[in-house]
Amino acid sequence: MNKLIAVIGVVILGSLLAGGLGLLLLDSPMKSLESFGIRHADKLPLEYFGEKIFDKNCASCHDNPATHAPSREALSGFSKETVLIAQEFGKMQPMAAHLSKLERGLIAIYLAGSAPVDPWIEENRCTASSAGNDRTEYVDSWGLGGHNRRFVDDEKSGITRDNVGSLELAWSLAFPKVTDMRSQPAIIGDTLYFGDKTGKLYAIDRRSGCIRASNEVLSGIRSAITAITLNDGSKLLVFADSMASIFAVDPDSLEVVWQEAARLYETSVITGSISYHNGRLLVPVSSYEVAVSGSPTHVCCKSHGGVIALDAGSGARLWEWHGTTDATVQGQNSAGMDLYGPSGVSVWSTPAIDAKRNRIYIGTAENLSHPATDTSDAVVALDMDSGELIWRFQAIPDDVWNAACLNDGANCPENAGGDFDFGASIIIAELPGGDEVLLAGQKSGDVFALNPDPDNRDGQLVWHRRVSNAAIGPNLAQTTTNGGIHWGMALSGQRLLVAASDPERDRPGYVPNPGIHALNLADGAVLWNQKIERGCFIEEANKPLIGLKNMSSGKKQNFEELYRCSFYYGLSAALTATPELVFSGGLDGKVRAFDLESGEILWQTTTAQPFDTVNGVKGHGGSIDVTGQVLADGWLYVQSGYSMFGQLPGNVLLAYKVAEAD
Repeated sequence: MNKLIAVIGVVILGSLLAGGLGLLLLDSPMKSLESFGIRHADKLPLEYFGEKIFDKNCASCHDNPATHAPSREALSGFSKETVLIAQEFGKMQPMAAHLSKLERGLIAIYLAGSAPVDPWIEENRCTASSAGNDRTEYVDSWGLGGHNRRFVDDEKSGITRDNVGSLELAWSLAFPKVTDMRSQPAIIGDTLYFGDKTGKLYAIDRRSGCIRASNEVLSGIRSAITAITLNDGSKLLVFADSMASIFAVDPDSLEVVWQEAARLYETSVITGSISYHNGRLLVPVSSYEVAVSGSPTHVCCKSHGGVIALDAGSGARLWEWHGTTDATVQGQNSAGMDLYGPSGVSVWSTPAIDAKRNRIYIGTAENLSHPATDTSDAVVALDMDSGELIWRFQAIPDDVWNAACLNDGANCPENAGGDFDFGASIIIAELPGGDEVLLAGQKSGDVFALNPDPDNRDGQLVWHRRVSNAAIGPNLAQTTTNGGIHWGMALSGQRLLVAASDPERDRPGYVPNPGIHALNLADGAVLWNQKIERGCFIEEANKPLIGLKNMSSGKKQNFEELYRCSFYYGLSAALTATPELVFSGGLDGKVRAFDLESGEILWQTTTAQPFDTVNGVKGHGGSIDVTGQVLADGWLYVQSGYSMFGQLPGNVLLAYKVAEAD
């Protein structure tokens, strides 16, 4: 296999030398080689390499009918990201553990293929440009602004308490080989920019659903599409793919302007989205080693998360912040394998930009192995110019956990914690008197308000409120999984809206409280709570296993029954707020609009169902997770489908409009 990688390197190197680019003279030649190779992947025989790796490592099972493993032909029906996830998190993880990320990626490219433009795209092309002169940036980033408030004013939203009840489906698009919809679109004028799990980027007429332009990158588009304006006035669309590469794309042609690898480790992945300020991109880095550590053959744990700053015009790396120091051998696990640490401290969320203080704020995850660090389960303030840590507030110390704890694996740390990440992006809020606070939501079910200018490096708590009891008492081992606050917080005026997931689990002392919680910004007092209910009965046999355990089990699911009655129904996805409303998508596929003052549900619709799509591709909605709904001038755009953790797969983008909208 080393020979194969060497061949790839020789091909890339030959391309470099032939092009006279001189990248070998840079400080990081291997990163430059990797980025150049990805940029010119269309000129490399990647599918050929992937086929050879598959033949050597996978064919004995998948080409043998007696094993009942899916054939190559069956696997070709999945997207590249689905194949990657199966190897990195899912059923195939033990068999693929010895392969590098590059090798797994090449297998995915081989199986999924890189066919020319899908017929449906050509058949659904816009016949004439109808974009007009509107260049309003309705949606430019994950946080709908640098402060991550996920707030849309009346002028941009066009949806109010008075007209929300008239929302009706105007059109739907379905995407082949897709089961998960997670990349939040950008909306500029009448164009909606959307990336899917197969790696395709689309410019869509947001009023009709026709396709203005399309392009394809190497692997699935994972982050939100961020629209930026450089200091020279030029505009770019920026996003990350599932191979942890950052792409900058021209918004008119969708041609790639530059792309760069943004990994700290082989297991690095970009889960949060990219923030922009003054010519600089801030990239959050997480790691899927939290999942692969569940394999008994994995040497745990060497990776950690962090933040990478890139020059927005070129992609050049400016600085890195690392969540821990480099891991070293700490001893051995119960199976006699070396155990490394410190590790973990992934950054799953999108950085908040504090231009006034020249800082960014991030939330971090747990440690994966001992020793525990003071940067885990924390809110961290970094200098925007250097990446230097200014202060950090640790909400829960000694939270050391990885997926081996789901099956009593050898890599499960002693005195394992509760896996209480800060998944929701930090919000910068302004109090009536002009003072500011930082708002952070944790998977423990806790919300924290922090002083952005604390007296010391340990941070300073202003107030604290628990909205769900995902953490049960002081014993972090007695917790629930997939509960608490995931992606979902938004701020409207002096109201903080918090979504809780809280699945039903049989745990002593645990009472799930899924729904929306409205808190007073000044002191965290609960203004109202609108609880969500399943509303149907689900048989025990149809309940999924817990979290990552479900992904690795390969348990067959009765989707007809699950679509009828979803086990998961809480609110995990990000919220979107206006001056009068808050929108939320549920894990059961329902989308609701809540009255901001009272919590009353003013409108709801079901998306976990079949749809007749404008592009003729078979469409079905499912769970709504990660990304929130986006609004533009009387239109509401919803992505439906998320199949991880036993949730409901789906592949549709849905466009609703109010009766008064054009």
